[in-house]
Order: sequence, then C-alpha cells, then structure tokens
Amino acid sequence: EEEEEVFGSAKLNPATDKWVLTNKKSPWAGRVVEAKIAPEDLTDQQKEYMEHLKNKRVEKRAARGWAEKTEDAREDKSFFHGKEETNYKGDSWMEPPKDRKRENDHCYIPKKWVHTWSGHTKGVSKMQFFPGSGHLLLSASMDSKIKIWDVHNSGKCMRTYLGHSKAVKDVTFSNDGRRFVSCSYDNKLKLWDTETGQVLQTLTTGKTPMVVRLNPDDNKQNCLLAGFSDKKVVQWDTDTGDITQEYDQHLGAVNTITFCDENRRFITSSDDKSIRVWEFGIPVVMKYIADPSMHSMPAITMHPNKNWFAAQSLDNQILVYSTKERFRLSHKKVFTGHTNGGYACQIGFSPDGRFLISGDAEGKLFFWDWKTHRVFRSFKAHDQVTIGCEWHPLEQSKVATCS
Repeated sequence: EEEEEVFGSAKLNPATDKWVLTNKKSPWAGRVVEAKIAPEDLTDQQKEYMEHLKNKRVEKRAARGWAEKTEDAREDKSFFHGKEETNYKGDSWMEPPKDRKRENDHCYIPKKWVHTWSGHTKGVSKMQFFPGSGHLLLSASMDSKIKIWDVHNSGKCMRTYLGHSKAVKDVTFSNDGRRFVSCSYDNKLKLWDTETGQVLQTLTTGKTPMVVRLNPDDNKQNCLLAGFSDKKVVQWDTDTGDITQEYDQHLGAVNTITFCDENRRFITSSDDKSIRVWEFGIPVVMKYIADPSMHSMPAITMHPNKNWFAAQSLDNQILVYSTKERFRLSHKKVFTGHTNGGYACQIGFSPDGRFLISGDAEGKLFFWDWKTHRVFRSFKAHDQVTIGCEWHPLEQSKVATCS
C-alpha cells in the first residue's frame, strides 16, 4: 500500500524517474490534433479565397522584383544587335580590325571623356577588353545579363548573353577571346561561345562562385579555376565538365585568383584576410601571407613585368608584393589617396607599367606614378562607386571604367 502511495504521487509528477517507469507514453499522447483539411473538402467560397491569396502573393513578389522560383530558372539565349554577323568578305563580327597597331610604347593619362556605353539596368560588376586588340568590351552586370560592346566604330552593344537568373559576379575571356566564362549568384558557371552566344558548358557545386579564371597557358585553356563562398577553390576540366582538383585551405570566401611565375603558381586572397600561394594542380599551400595588421584584399592585379602584384587593401591602400620566391611585401610601394569604402575596386596597370589605376567609392578614378608612388591625377568618372577600370591594350591613352 505504501509503495502504491509513493507511485501515486509520482504518477502526477512527470519529472520523476518513477513516472517514466509507469507511464511509457508522454502526457500529450492522447491529444487529438486537428487534422489539416484536404483541398477537396473546401467549400467553393474557401477555394476562391485561397486562390485570391495565392494571386496576391505572386503580385507582391512581382512588385518587389522577385521571380517565382521555377525549376529551370532561365533558358540560355543570346541576341545579336549588330547589322550583320559577317561582312562582305565573310569575316565574323568579332574579327579584330587589321589596321589597328600599337602606335608607341609610351602611355599617357587620358584627358577627356570620349564615350559612354549604357544598356545595363543595374550596376556593372566587371568588364574586360577583348584580349590583344581591345576592339570589343565585355561587361557583366547585376541585372543578370552579359553584354559585349563595340569600342571603335559604332560604340553600340553587339550581343547580349542571357543565361543566368541572378546577378553576374565575374567574367573572363579565354586567351584568343573566342570563348569566355561567367559566374553568378545563381551558383552557376557558364562557358560561352563569344561569337554565337551558345553555352558550351554549365558547371556548379551548389555554392556561390566569387571569382573565375582560366589558366593563361595556351595548352591549358580547358583548366578553369573558381573561388567559392564555401572557402574552396575548385578546378574543372571544361572539355569533360569534371572537377579535377580542390584547393581547400582558406577560412573565408575566396575573392581573387591570380596566376604568376609563368602560370606554374597562383595567388588567392580571401575574406579571412590572408593571401595564399599554390602550385597549380597541387592542393597544398606553398606560401601563406597573413599578419594581424592586414585587411582583406578583394582585388589583385599583376604588374605587366610579372615581378609584382598589387592588392586593393580595405584600409584605403594599395599594397604591392613581389612574386619572387619570398612573396615579400614592398614597404616602399604603398599607394594611398583614394577611399575604397569596403568595395572591391579593381586595379589596373598601363601596358607599359608606368601607371597604376584604381576607382574609389566616390566614383573617382585615380592614376598613380609607379616609380614615385604619388597620385599623378584623379578625376570624377561616375556618380557612384567606380568598381572596375582597365587600360586599353593597344591605344595608349584610353581607359574604360564601370560602375
């Protein structure tokens, strides 16, 4: 009887072990939860109301500019905007002009604004001149479109490439300019045929690619490297679409990939405020550059003589490192005067290596003298941040910027 009494009080207290022994079921086991009503049990009035709510939600999303999520978000398309795709001789629209040669080896600072290409509806995140001749300019935008523009003659858009469903982060040409690779916030990388606008390969790991590069060696143009938000650098063979290597050491999203030392090595920078140097094809860090005073370096460019690389540091400085064995920071070569305001403003060099250029958060474009490290000239280029700038490969005093 005593035992029964003890058990009796324990029965009421679920916190005791005795309760657990006597009650195998939970105290809520007997509750009946109201079952969901099946769609066929709804009255006509209720069905009408549900349809009304659904339509309202779709309208709201459309008003905010959000597309309804579909399985295949956007099919790959491309539109040609020029007069004709081949001229009377049968040459393609993207053939470089035969009459344009490098006039001299001396570069000059541009004096006046000559042309604006406008056609993107949102910010332009990256642009690149056609390799070698610079007669075309490729641009990637936050409006998910990629466009290629004529530089010399009409100055108009020649072709638009549609395939990404979200903002395009980075684009890069192959050595001959016949193909280019793009990466986007829709987590896809696409390899395009520049001339026809056809997608040759679509690659993805499911994570967001931040930067994409092709190996600059002519015999390794099928090796594609992409830095991702999940701290990895992934290497693909674009012929087969297979992943051939993963470089996984960074502690933050990978921002840049830059080849050096005759393309035997490459440099990566990341949100973890470090720079790492890798041997191409070997996933072991060869050199690790980190320092408590270092800031993140979201843009890196190689000097034309290949002995130095310049890095946009987020404390409003451009720092210069040697590409020789030690990868040592040059304490003399520090370029200041601009405010990059947390933006990954790309850096450019004049083809002769005498000037370094960079945009800044206020829309200015800065020119520094490489030897003296002083600001040579600066002027207002855009109303908002000048995110990209590139010197024309042939014409010594032309610079393109994007914002």
